[in-house]
Amino acid sequence: MVYYFTSNTVTPSAFIYVGKDKVENEELIKFGLDEDVWFHADNLSSAHVYLRMNEGETWDAIPKELLEDCAQLTKANSIEGNKKDNVTIIYTPWSNLHKNGSMAVGQVGFKDSKKVKKILVPARENPIVNRLNKTKVERFPDLRMEKETRLKESRKKDQAAQQERRKEDARVAKDRKEKAWQKDHAYDDLFTEEALAQTNNQERGEDFLDDFM
Repeated sequence: MVYYFTSNTVTPSAFIYVGKDKVENEELIKFGLDEDVWFHADNLSSAHVYLRMNEGETWDAIPKELLEDCAQLTKANSIEGNKKDNVTIIYTPWSNLHKNGSMAVGQVGFKDSKKVKKILVPARENPIVNRLNKTKVERFPDLRMEKETRLKESRKKDQAAQQERRKEDARVAKDRKEKAWQKDHAYDDLFTEEALAQTNNQERGEDFLDDFM
């Protein structure tokens, strides 16, 4: 089971999801997406909280209000952290999570520690937690299928973008070729048989010399 929450602190709304237990956490670790950001209480047991970013957003520029929502929800879903003040929450892109066979269920490491940020939560903010809990929805998603579908959609979008780029490149190349041809043949009309005849003295009339007298 996965719990889904909605944060309306941004437009469009952001979706946050949380694994029910460590088994679900394993699935979330395995089938996360590149647009996901992982949150966890630092040095404390807590739920794995994920923020799914909207297109064009970056993990290191999450709006302050949305970041606070994620941090408060993470703190609230830590048995020990929920009772404490001044709890540090860490977060990093899902793609930065590292998992190997020697790790316990639900345990993760990081590929690059420099891509891990921290936020201090001084105390639980009930208005924030209560607002998020009102949006809570329980689901039993097929995470593997969801990821495969999302990746397929992403590939189609990339292919369409590449096709458009190829069309644009072809258009630009054609335009350049036409301009180059026009430049190379700009004086062609000056050397046509008719133009040469007009400048040939033998073809001029008897009054030609009168023009210069």
